[in-house]
Amino acid sequence: MAIVQAGILAANAHNTQPWRFHVEAQRIALYADHDRHLGAFDPFRREMMLSLGCALENMVQAAALQGLNALIELTPGRLDAGTTTALDRPVAVIRLERGEPATDSSLYDAIARRRTHRGEYDLGQSISAELQAELIDQISDQEGVHTLLYSREDHPGTMKTLGTLMVQATEEIISDREMAADSAAWFRFDPDAIRHHRDGVTLDTVGLSPVRNVLAKLAPAPSPAEADRIWFKRTRDVHVASAPMFGLITVRDLYDQPSALTAGRIWQRIHLWATSHGIAAHPLNMPMERVDREKQLGQAPLTAERLRAFLGEKEWHATFGFRLGYANAPARFSPRRSVDQVVIEA
Repeated sequence: MAIVQAGILAANAHNTQPWRFHVEAQRIALYADHDRHLGAFDPFRREMMLSLGCALENMVQAAALQGLNALIELTPGRLDAGTTTALDRPVAVIRLERGEPATDSSLYDAIARRRTHRGEYDLGQSISAELQAELIDQISDQEGVHTLLYSREDHPGTMKTLGTLMVQATEEIISDREMAADSAAWFRFDPDAIRHHRDGVTLDTVGLSPVRNVLAKLAPAPSPAEADRIWFKRTRDVHVASAPMFGLITVRDLYDQPSALTAGRIWQRIHLWATSHGIAAHPLNMPMERVDREKQLGQAPLTAERLRAFLGEKEWHATFGFRLGYANAPARFSPRRSVDQVVIEA
């Protein structure tokens, strides 16, 4: 149960917490909770699988601290035809074997402290080349997944281009009323709703200063159009403008389910590593979300072509984007459901 507890503290899209666990003595089966997907925002449940991959990584770290080797079996599946793993089949199974306790607990220790930081980052404090090299070492053992890092000092033009893609995709998302509505459904402005659901994105987690956070809680909830306008403005003027570093996680097959799970594990490890070094982290997945939406609607793959031109190759596809940097203030905790709410019977 301690391993499951670590799993439910993982990063996940919109704090949907789309997981369920079946626990046996030496085996934990991880299931997707398809009632918790993001609709038009994630039509092929690719981001759901990324979220479940994050939970897997946390559980691997928790098992290692107990002296257990976590052997992961990923269930094959395709996402591009809507044929995600059947509801009665797990997306992954962790088999636990006795091993030696982990000698380095830094990633595990970061699990409870990890936060998504949506506030402003300090452009005057860059991530050193030594730390970047250490980060690459942390994530270099996963086949079929590549991680690309771009810093403002070393790649100013690339940073500008990628930032423009992120802002453009955000504008297109809020212009798509179905996408915007399915995203807005997971924002919790009412304290009673937060206590009842224990999920979603709250005002405490959007990166406002303490004073603005208090004022926002006293004000009426914004209309959907106003909330979209605020999100676009913060994406452009805070998230992109203050990012010292962007990153992309790429895969060969964007809609291969095991690849999405593995990419999620990579993101969680990056985020835990960043937390252990006092570095803030924040997903910026808007271009990839537009890729999925254009595919769902049968539209011309404009965003996919923009990303392909950015990457300069056809074999690798961006599945996850993020920013890293040093924040001026700590991020706040997101609500989470309890273990007994996510553990299921056979």
